[in-house]
Amino acid sequence: MAGLAVSGLALGLVASPRAGHAFTEDDQRRLCTGDVFRLCASEIPDRDRIIACMMKQRASLSDGCRSVFGRPSERSASATVTR
Repeated sequence: MAGLAVSGLALGLVASPRAGHAFTEDDQRRLCTGDVFRLCASEIPDRDRIIACMMKQRASLSDGCRSVFGRPSERSASATVTR
């Protein structure tokens, strides 16, 4: 149970919301806790490592959790510099 509390706290701090849609900590926990345990359990409780793992695993995230992290194409497009 303590592991769940730690991961919940870490997860609440993990994802930066997409532009235009703010997610509460409860939203982030509800949408991503299962993915953290499924894909990145070995990184708990290290927040930075969880974030890095979730970003690497973005293609494997559930749709709900992917909406918290943003779709890869959204991140790529926003990082692209137009000349």
